[in-house]
Amino acid sequence: MTYLTGFHAIEEHIRSGKAGRGPLLLAKAGPRAREIAALALEHKVRVDRVGTSDLDRLAPDHRGIALETEDAVSVPGTDISLEDFIAGLKDKKDALVLMLDGITDPHNYGAILRSSDQFAVDLVVSGKKRNAKHADVIAKTSAGAASYVPAAEAANLSRAAEDLKKAGFWIYGADMKGAPVYTVNLKGRTAIVLGDEGSGISRLLREHCDAMIAVPSGGRLDSLNVSVAAGVLLYEAMRQRRHTTST
Repeated sequence: MTYLTGFHAIEEHIRSGKAGRGPLLLAKAGPRAREIAALALEHKVRVDRVGTSDLDRLAPDHRGIALETEDAVSVPGTDISLEDFIAGLKDKKDALVLMLDGITDPHNYGAILRSSDQFAVDLVVSGKKRNAKHADVIAKTSAGAASYVPAAEAANLSRAAEDLKKAGFWIYGADMKGAPVYTVNLKGRTAIVLGDEGSGISRLLREHCDAMIAVPSGGRLDSLNVSVAAGVLLYEAMRQRRHTTST
Protein backbone atom coordinates (compact mmCIF):
# COMPACT_ATOMS: atom_id res chain seq x y z
CA MET A 1 0.00 0.00 0.00
CA THR A 2 0.99 3.62 -0.43
CA TYR A 3 -0.51 6.83 0.83
CA LEU A 4 -1.24 10.15 -0.86
CA THR A 5 -0.75 13.02 1.56
CA GLY A 6 -0.92 16.26 -0.44
CA PHE A 7 -4.23 18.11 -0.17
CA HIS A 8 -4.55 18.70 -3.93
CA ALA A 9 -3.43 15.17 -4.78
CA ILE A 10 -5.99 13.59 -2.43
CA GLU A 11 -8.81 15.90 -3.48
CA GLU A 12 -8.33 15.38 -7.21
CA HIS A 13 -7.86 11.63 -6.81
CA ILE A 14 -11.22 11.48 -5.07
CA ARG A 15 -12.90 13.74 -7.65
CA SER A 16 -11.55 11.61 -10.49
CA GLY A 17 -13.30 8.55 -9.10
CA LYS A 18 -10.04 6.58 -8.79
CA ALA A 19 -9.95 6.51 -4.98
CA GLY A 20 -12.22 3.48 -4.78
CA ARG A 21 -13.38 2.95 -1.22
CA GLY A 22 -10.18 4.32 0.30
CA PRO A 23 -9.96 4.54 3.17
CA LEU A 24 -9.19 8.17 3.84
CA LEU A 25 -7.30 8.33 7.12
CA LEU A 26 -8.01 11.36 9.29
CA ALA A 27 -6.12 12.34 12.43
CA LYS A 28 -6.19 15.76 14.13
CA ALA A 29 -7.31 17.53 11.00
CA GLY A 30 -7.70 21.21 10.25
CA PRO A 31 -10.44 22.86 8.17
CA ARG A 32 -8.89 21.88 4.81
CA ALA A 33 -8.61 18.24 5.77
CA ARG A 34 -12.18 18.24 7.06
CA GLU A 35 -13.39 19.63 3.72
CA ILE A 36 -11.64 16.77 1.93
CA ALA A 37 -13.16 14.27 4.34
CA ALA A 38 -16.61 15.63 3.49
CA LEU A 39 -15.78 15.30 -0.21
CA ALA A 40 -14.70 11.70 0.38
CA LEU A 41 -18.01 10.83 2.00
CA GLU A 42 -19.87 12.38 -0.95
CA HIS A 43 -17.95 10.05 -3.26
CA LYS A 44 -18.56 6.98 -1.08
CA VAL A 45 -14.94 6.84 0.09
CA ARG A 46 -14.64 5.45 3.61
CA VAL A 47 -13.20 7.85 6.21
CA ASP A 48 -11.38 6.34 9.19
CA ARG A 49 -10.39 8.28 12.28
CA VAL A 50 -6.88 7.32 13.37
CA GLY A 51 -4.38 8.51 15.94
CA THR A 52 -1.65 10.93 14.95
CA SER A 53 1.01 8.37 15.91
CA ASP A 54 -0.58 5.81 13.58
CA LEU A 55 -0.57 8.29 10.71
CA ASP A 56 3.03 9.26 11.51
CA ARG A 57 3.98 5.63 11.04
CA LEU A 58 2.03 5.06 7.83
CA ALA A 59 2.55 8.42 6.10
CA PRO A 60 5.24 10.56 7.79
CA ASP A 61 4.63 13.54 5.47
CA HIS A 62 0.93 13.79 6.31
CA ARG A 63 -0.86 16.99 7.29
CA GLY A 64 -3.48 15.26 9.35
CA ILE A 65 -4.84 13.30 6.41
CA ALA A 66 -3.77 10.50 4.04
CA LEU A 67 -5.52 8.51 1.33
CA GLU A 68 -4.66 4.83 1.06
CA THR A 69 -4.07 3.60 -2.48
CA GLU A 70 -3.40 0.09 -3.66
CA ASP A 71 -0.20 0.36 -5.71
CA ALA A 72 2.96 1.63 -4.05
CA VAL A 73 5.20 1.71 -7.12
CA SER A 74 3.30 2.37 -10.31
CA VAL A 75 2.86 5.81 -11.81
CA PRO A 76 -0.58 7.27 -11.10
CA GLY A 77 -2.84 7.24 -14.11
CA THR A 78 -1.25 4.32 -16.00
CA ASP A 79 -4.63 2.78 -16.72
CA ILE A 80 -4.68 2.54 -20.53
CA SER A 81 -2.63 0.66 -23.09
CA LEU A 82 -1.11 2.33 -26.12
CA GLU A 83 -3.00 -0.11 -28.34
CA ASP A 84 -6.34 0.87 -26.82
CA PHE A 85 -5.46 4.55 -27.12
CA ILE A 86 -4.66 4.24 -30.83
CA ALA A 87 -7.78 2.18 -31.47
CA GLY A 88 -9.87 4.81 -29.70
CA LEU A 89 -8.61 7.62 -31.94
CA LYS A 90 -10.65 6.38 -34.92
CA ASP A 91 -10.96 9.38 -37.29
CA LYS A 92 -9.57 11.95 -34.86
CA LYS A 93 -7.03 14.03 -36.78
CA ASP A 94 -5.48 15.96 -33.89
CA ALA A 95 -3.85 14.07 -31.04
CA LEU A 96 -0.89 14.95 -28.87
CA VAL A 97 1.24 12.28 -27.19
CA LEU A 98 4.18 12.86 -24.86
CA MET A 99 6.82 10.11 -24.62
CA LEU A 100 9.13 10.08 -21.59
CA ASP A 101 12.41 8.22 -22.00
CA GLY A 102 14.19 7.71 -18.69
CA ILE A 103 12.48 10.42 -16.64
CA THR A 104 13.18 8.84 -13.25
CA ASP A 105 12.88 11.89 -10.97
CA PRO A 106 9.33 11.83 -9.55
CA HIS A 107 9.37 15.61 -9.09
CA ASN A 108 10.09 16.12 -12.79
CA TYR A 109 7.52 13.48 -13.73
CA GLY A 110 4.86 15.13 -11.60
CA ALA A 111 5.61 18.57 -13.01
CA ILE A 112 5.42 17.16 -16.55
CA LEU A 113 2.01 15.64 -15.80
CA ARG A 114 0.81 19.01 -14.53
CA SER A 115 1.87 20.66 -17.79
CA SER A 116 0.32 17.79 -19.74
CA ASP A 117 -3.01 18.49 -18.08
CA GLN A 118 -2.77 22.23 -18.72
CA PHE A 119 -1.81 21.87 -22.38
CA ALA A 120 -4.27 19.13 -23.35
CA VAL A 121 -1.96 16.15 -23.87
CA ASP A 122 -3.99 13.13 -24.92
CA LEU A 123 -1.57 10.51 -23.59
CA VAL A 124 1.73 10.27 -21.71
CA VAL A 125 3.79 7.17 -22.50
CA SER A 126 6.72 6.07 -20.34
CA GLY A 127 8.92 3.01 -20.29
CA LYS A 128 8.24 0.30 -17.73
CA LYS A 129 11.85 -0.03 -16.62
CA ARG A 130 13.22 3.51 -16.61
CA ASN A 131 10.55 5.81 -15.22
CA ALA A 132 9.60 7.55 -12.00
CA LYS A 133 8.06 5.29 -9.38
CA HIS A 134 7.21 7.29 -6.25
CA ALA A 135 3.45 7.65 -6.56
CA ASP A 136 2.96 10.07 -3.65
CA VAL A 137 5.68 12.50 -4.82
CA ILE A 138 4.32 12.39 -8.37
CA ALA A 139 0.79 13.05 -7.18
CA LYS A 140 1.89 15.96 -4.99
CA THR A 141 4.11 17.58 -7.60
CA SER A 142 1.45 17.28 -10.28
CA ALA A 143 -1.03 19.04 -7.94
CA GLY A 144 -3.55 16.30 -8.64
CA ALA A 145 -3.10 16.19 -12.43
CA ALA A 146 -1.82 12.60 -12.13
CA SER A 147 -5.42 11.56 -11.49
CA TYR A 148 -6.59 12.96 -14.82
CA VAL A 149 -3.86 12.69 -17.45
CA PRO A 150 -4.16 9.41 -19.42
CA ALA A 151 -0.89 7.52 -19.14
CA ALA A 152 0.47 4.24 -20.45
CA GLU A 153 3.58 2.20 -19.83
CA ALA A 154 5.38 0.57 -22.75
CA ALA A 155 7.82 -2.32 -22.48
CA ASN A 156 9.70 -0.93 -25.47
CA LEU A 157 9.49 2.78 -26.32
CA SER A 158 11.03 2.29 -29.77
CA ARG A 159 8.28 -0.17 -30.64
CA ALA A 160 5.73 2.25 -29.18
CA ALA A 161 7.08 4.94 -31.50
CA GLU A 162 6.72 2.56 -34.45
CA ASP A 163 3.09 1.90 -33.49
CA LEU A 164 2.40 5.62 -33.28
CA LYS A 165 3.97 6.23 -36.69
CA LYS A 166 1.83 3.49 -38.21
CA ALA A 167 -1.15 5.36 -36.74
CA GLY A 168 -0.15 8.56 -38.55
CA PHE A 169 1.86 10.30 -35.84
CA TRP A 170 4.91 12.45 -36.50
CA ILE A 171 7.57 11.93 -33.83
CA TYR A 172 9.65 14.88 -32.61
CA GLY A 173 12.51 14.46 -30.16
CA ALA A 174 13.51 17.26 -27.80
CA ASP A 175 17.16 18.18 -28.21
CA MET A 176 18.89 21.51 -27.66
CA LYS A 177 20.51 21.20 -31.12
CA GLY A 178 17.14 20.74 -32.81
CA ALA A 179 15.14 23.21 -34.87
CA PRO A 180 13.39 26.00 -32.92
CA VAL A 181 10.06 24.54 -31.87
CA TYR A 182 8.04 27.43 -33.29
CA THR A 183 9.35 26.64 -36.80
CA VAL A 184 7.96 23.07 -36.75
CA ASN A 185 4.36 22.14 -37.52
CA LEU A 186 3.01 20.42 -34.41
CA LYS A 187 -0.57 20.13 -35.59
CA GLY A 188 -2.27 16.85 -36.43
CA ARG A 189 -1.17 13.60 -34.82
CA THR A 190 2.04 14.51 -33.01
CA ALA A 191 4.26 12.82 -30.43
CA ILE A 192 6.99 14.68 -28.55
CA VAL A 193 9.81 12.67 -26.96
CA LEU A 194 11.67 13.87 -23.86
CA GLY A 195 14.83 12.18 -22.60
CA ASP A 196 16.54 12.40 -19.22
CA GLU A 197 18.74 15.37 -18.41
CA GLY A 198 21.91 13.29 -18.40
CA SER A 199 21.99 11.12 -21.51
CA GLY A 200 18.97 12.48 -23.36
CA ILE A 201 16.89 10.32 -25.69
CA SER A 202 18.21 6.79 -26.20
CA ARG A 203 19.84 6.02 -29.56
CA LEU A 204 17.18 3.58 -30.81
CA LEU A 205 14.31 5.89 -29.92
CA ARG A 206 16.12 8.85 -31.47
CA GLU A 207 16.32 6.92 -34.75
CA HIS A 208 12.51 6.78 -34.81
CA CYS A 209 12.18 10.54 -34.53
CA ASP A 210 11.22 12.40 -37.70
CA ALA A 211 13.01 15.54 -36.50
CA MET A 212 14.51 17.13 -33.41
CA ILE A 213 13.06 20.28 -31.84
CA ALA A 214 14.44 22.69 -29.27
CA VAL A 215 13.48 25.59 -27.05
CA PRO A 216 15.70 28.48 -28.21
CA SER A 217 17.79 29.79 -25.34
CA GLY A 218 19.21 33.22 -24.63
CA GLY A 219 20.79 32.29 -21.31
CA ARG A 220 24.23 31.16 -20.18
CA LEU A 221 23.19 27.65 -19.14
CA ASP A 222 23.16 25.00 -21.84
CA SER A 223 19.61 23.74 -21.31
CA LEU A 224 16.36 23.95 -19.36
CA ASN A 225 15.19 21.54 -16.71
CA VAL A 226 13.29 18.77 -18.51
CA SER A 227 9.96 19.59 -16.86
CA VAL A 228 10.30 23.27 -17.79
CA ALA A 229 11.21 22.34 -21.37
CA ALA A 230 8.16 20.07 -21.49
CA GLY A 231 5.91 22.97 -20.50
CA VAL A 232 7.32 25.23 -23.22
CA LEU A 233 7.09 22.59 -25.95
CA LEU A 234 3.55 21.60 -24.99
CA TYR A 235 2.43 25.21 -24.85
CA GLU A 236 3.72 25.74 -28.38
CA ALA A 237 1.88 22.64 -29.57
CA MET A 238 -1.35 23.88 -28.01
CA ARG A 239 -0.83 27.40 -29.41
CA GLN A 240 -0.45 26.07 -32.94
CA ARG A 241 -3.52 23.87 -32.61
CA ARG A 242 -5.67 26.75 -31.42
CA HIS A 243 -4.32 29.27 -33.92
CA THR A 244 -6.62 29.86 -36.85
CA THR A 245 -3.90 30.54 -39.43
CA SER A 246 -1.34 28.12 -40.77
CA THR A 247 2.07 27.89 -39.17
